[in-house]
Amino acid sequence: MRSFEQIILKPIITEKSTDLKAADIYVFSVLADATKIDIKNAVENVFKVKVVSVNTINSAGRRRQTGRSVGKTARIKKAYVKLASGQKIDMLEGMM
Repeated sequence: MRSFEQIILKPIITEKSTDLKAADIYVFSVLADATKIDIKNAVENVFKVKVVSVNTINSAGRRRQTGRSVGKTARIKKAYVKLASGQKIDMLEGMM
């Protein structure tokens, strides 16, 4: 069993995620084997908010080439977390 702090790797701060914040949706990078229930419990315990729903996306690594060397970027799992109305994550308010 992983601790709640280990499940959430980092918040994803992009133009799209900033627009979603108006709808009380926050985007996080999470462990690849984390379930929606794990993610919900982690967000509720770490940030002390009420989570309504969690949607996840698995993104495969992309092929990157620099000269003759070829490699892949790391795969990532994103979690779109919808909070109850009126809830917000104070820690992320200044970043977004």
